[in-house]
Order: sequence, then structure tokens, then C-alpha cells
Amino acid sequence: MTQFSRNQPTSCRRNGMTTDDDNRTEVAEFLLMGFSDSWEMQIVHAAVFLLVYLAALTGNLLIIMLTALDVHLQTPMYFFLRNLSFLDFCYISVTAPKSIVSSLTHDTSISFFGCALQAFSFMDLATTEVAILTVMSYDRYVAICQPLHYEIIINQGACVKMMGMSWLSGVICGLMHVTAIFSLPFCGPNRVHQFFCDIPQLLSLVDSKVIIIETGIMVLGTSLVIICFVSITLSYMYIFSVIMRIPSKEGRSKTFSTCIPHLVVAALFMISGSVAYVKPISNSPSVLDVLLSVFYTVVPPTLNPIIYSLRNKDMKAALRRQCGTRWRTWLGTRTPELLF
Repeated sequence: MTQFSRNQPTSCRRNGMTTDDDNRTEVAEFLLMGFSDSWEMQIVHAAVFLLVYLAALTGNLLIIMLTALDVHLQTPMYFFLRNLSFLDFCYISVTAPKSIVSSLTHDTSISFFGCALQAFSFMDLATTEVAILTVMSYDRYVAICQPLHYEIIINQGACVKMMGMSWLSGVICGLMHVTAIFSLPFCGPNRVHQFFCDIPQLLSLVDSKVIIIETGIMVLGTSLVIICFVSITLSYMYIFSVIMRIPSKEGRSKTFSTCIPHLVVAALFMISGSVAYVKPISNSPSVLDVLLSVFYTVVPPTLNPIIYSLRNKDMKAALRRQCGTRWRTWLGTRTPELLF
């Protein structure tokens, strides 16, 4: 049921008209849009999202564990990867669980504070992911194109600073968006045409005085995403130019097979997100708009563990070592019991 706060007169401006009405009240909760009104399709959606969510959690937790425990993976590349996996673990947890529960319970409501927290967390983590992907492409560029200077440029202090700046940029971006949108009251309709509190869809519900401010922030954010994407693309172009000079055909194909999936996932994440944030806001979004959001909310955290672990020989070797160590430790503790 739609709920509104009581006895809070507001002044709302919509379509060039200002309304002052003591009986008009602020929105106290929002209703999120599902993938379908059919009960059967909602069950299918919940099942698919649950499987994808569990796969993403398992893959990212595995990478975090291996890169933290294995002594052979204590390098800058795996330090960045550990941060990316932790971020993806949090990133998909912001949207997927709520969507799964909503589909199973038929309750699509989310409180005003819950929506603001979800919007902040999503923008914070999405911005941080863009920054970390950019840092990781730069790390690969230095490793392949300037190998003799790698340890000097990508030292421990530089790694910590780059990760610190990446996480800080996410917090700043999230605060900017949430402050601009939630500083003034939402008046009128409270249905968000998305399966989570996404900024573009919230814009259609907010006081028109805020839209100008938030639009400016979105344009700035999208411009920075484009700059990061261009930087990533240039880094890989330089990497590919070096790869082409490798005499071994096997070496070239191995490096290409490693780098191209990284570039594809980064492009999918950034392009789909940028399209969703710069296209005109529709009063009646289609299911395609919801599906588009899946490409920048669910797909990257699920694909990243597959690309960075299953296709990585060092990660596979680390997994075998850790499993072997745990097995020998378990046998060592069980041997006295077996003897007696």
C-alpha cells in the first residue's frame, strides 16, 4: 500500500507550475517496478537472480580468499583484483537481494531512507568500479609496455594511494547524487520504473528545481566515465601494439585471450550505464529499460570472477595449493583419531 507522511505541507514544482497545498504530503516510501506482473515470471526471475547472485558471491569470495592467503599472489595486480572482487561482492548485494525478495513476497515497497541508502550505495560502488577498472588497465599497461619500470611506478605506496582515491571518488559521487535528489521532497507519484532506486528513474519523481542540479551532476559523472573508458581503451591499444611484436604466435594468442575479455566487460559496464544515464527520461519506461540496467548491475560482478579466475593459471594454481594445504591439515588433525 502506498504510504505518505502526515501533516507535512510542501511546495512542489512540476511542468513549470508551483503548487502550495497544506493537504499535499511528502512521499514516505517508493514502489519498485518488477520484471513482470505474472506470478510465474516473478518466480522465474527470483530463481534466476538467486542463482546469479550466489554464483557472483561464490566467485568473488573465492578470489578474495585466494589473493589474501596465497603468498604467490601478493603482487599489485592481485591487490587490485582483491579490491575489485570485494567491491563486486558489495555491488551486486545492493540490488539483487531486494529484487529477489520483492518477487517472492509481492512487496515492491522500499522506504524513503532505504531508497536513499540504496541510491547512494549503488552510485558509490559503481563509480569506484569504474575507477578500479581504470587503475587495473593502467597496471597492465605498465607491466607489459614498461616492464623495466614496473616495480618503480607500481610500488606499494602507489597501489594504496590509487585504491584510496578510487574508493574516495565513489563516496564523493554517491553523496553528490543523493544530496541533489533527496534534499527536497518528492511530491506526487511514488512508483519507480526500475527494480531498484536508480537515479534516472528517481529524476522523474523529484521536484523539477532539483532536476537541473542533478542533470549537471549526471553530465559531469558521465563525462568522467567516458574519460576513464577512453583511458582504458588507449591502455589496451598500447598493450595490443606490444603484443603484436611478440614473435611467438602462442604467446600473442594467450595475451589476447586474457586482455580482450577484460576490455569487453569494462565496455559493457560503462557503455550500458552511460546510455541509461544520458538518454531522455521516459514517463513510461519499457521492460527493455529494466533489462538494460541488468547489464550494469548484475552482469559485471558475475563475469569478473570468471574472467579473472577461471582463465588465470596463477589463480588455478593457488586454488590447488590452498586445497592441498587444507586437505593435509585436515588429515594431520584426523590421523591420531584414526589410529586410536
